[in-house]
Amino acid sequence: MFSLTMTMMVSIALPMIMMTLAITIAKKNISDREKSSPFECGFNPQTHARLPFSIQFFLISMLFLIFDIEIALILPLIPIMKTSSIKFWWISTSTFIVILLVGIYYEWNQGMLNWAI
Repeated sequence: MFSLTMTMMVSIALPMIMMTLAITIAKKNISDREKSSPFECGFNPQTHARLPFSIQFFLISMLFLIFDIEIALILPLIPIMKTSSIKFWWISTSTFIVILLVGIYYEWNQGMLNWAI
């Protein structure tokens, strides 16, 4: 019973001591206006909070992320070929690549890949 009580007291006291030390050590004594102001990528937040950006650039970056993830899904198909049936592997790989090609054709057909409009 004594060891259980002692363990509980240490389990409560040790984190409390560590939190008190962290708060004491982390106190900032010097308050500078420049250091306490928010910093966003070098822009002054007091002048323009939102700077306009190209929506076309945003779409291209989203397409890059989507196809980058799909490439990550294609990479494991090579080692899987050794352990699975070649017919099942060929059908699943071909289906996946056809879906990718249909998606890129649709984006191209909609004009999403044209940089200058």
